[in-house]
Amino acid sequence: MIVTHKIELKPNNKQKGYFSKACGVARFSYNWALNRWNESYQEGKKTSEISLRRELNAIKRIEYPWMLEVTKTAPQQAVKNLGSAFKRFFNKQGGYPKFKKKGMHDSFRADNGPQEKGRDALKIVGKKIQLPVLGWVRLKEELRYVGQIKSVTIVRKACKWYAAIVIDTEKRPHVRKNQGMVGIDLGINKLATLSDGTVIQGPKAYKSLLKTLRLRSKSLSRKKIGSKNRQKDKMHLARLHMRISNIRNDHLHKLTTYLVLNYTKICIEDLNISGMAANRRLARHIMDQAFYTFRRQLIYKSEIYGSRVYIADRFYPSSKLCCSCGIKNKDLKLGERRWRCVCGIKHDRDINAAKNLENLLIKGTVSSTGSMVKTIKACGDN
Repeated sequence: MIVTHKIELKPNNKQKGYFSKACGVARFSYNWALNRWNESYQEGKKTSEISLRRELNAIKRIEYPWMLEVTKTAPQQAVKNLGSAFKRFFNKQGGYPKFKKKGMHDSFRADNGPQEKGRDALKIVGKKIQLPVLGWVRLKEELRYVGQIKSVTIVRKACKWYAAIVIDTEKRPHVRKNQGMVGIDLGINKLATLSDGTVIQGPKAYKSLLKTLRLRSKSLSRKKIGSKNRQKDKMHLARLHMRISNIRNDHLHKLTTYLVLNYTKICIEDLNISGMAANRRLARHIMDQAFYTFRRQLIYKSEIYGSRVYIADRFYPSSKLCCSCGIKNKDLKLGERRWRCVCGIKHDRDINAAKNLENLLIKGTVSSTGSMVKTIKACGDN
């Protein structure tokens, strides 16, 4: 089982300088390879990630000798990342690769290579990690998993550096609390409403810190480009964005882990997030809840903890159907949070939708995602 453990680093000033150099080399290599790829396409020639790596290795000692100041894996892995980006583009899983900008998503990757050859290329002992060329760097905590280290990606977020360590480890058994099933309705006011009546509020980190965010943005816009004060304000703004992201991710991780540990079968809707975000009045609130991240975490954690996630069809009318008699209320509007069915039962919109999703599990009319990411229809198996 492949897992990733992200740990904050505690580098000294020399190590921070090395990280910045390595990120610059990785960014340059990526942009160079993308430019060569575009030129080959315009000339009607075919190219590949392997040929670009060979070409860069052949010229870097003469044309770019400063690349030798950092580990050779930084430019190599950057070109490999470009190859993966094009593969996703050709498989219609992503857009066309774009050039990288300085100071945005700075990172570089070091690969451990095959197990028999690169076992000791990356070492972790206690709260220290050994990186190529640089040597030992302190970690804020020890590695939680035991297994073969495949690679490590050094990432900068605001003013902090992190190591994302990829490990091939054995799957650990987990004691399940129960074998129940649940339907989950996601919403803007309430992040998640469970079919058993439990309501989970989202942190709404962006909304709560929006005033501070606007003040920081206004202060940054008034600073002279290239000044030290502008750099300070830019860092303050980046730290604020990181804080918002951390609050949101912390809540989602705790929620999704709770769900997969407490329920064997989980059913959610296939929401059209991009379509919902097109509504300018609701876009900020929709993105603040991070529905797609919730779904992604739920799917991969279900594979680890032994649960099954089921995704109802996008056009399944979970809110309009009466969970008791099954009659559809065609006149139900989005603003109506409570409604009464012709059978006499009064419904809370969110709880009713969650119960309808649970009914799909009971009836067995929805397919499990397993490891798939594509939409699964509620009316039957694909």
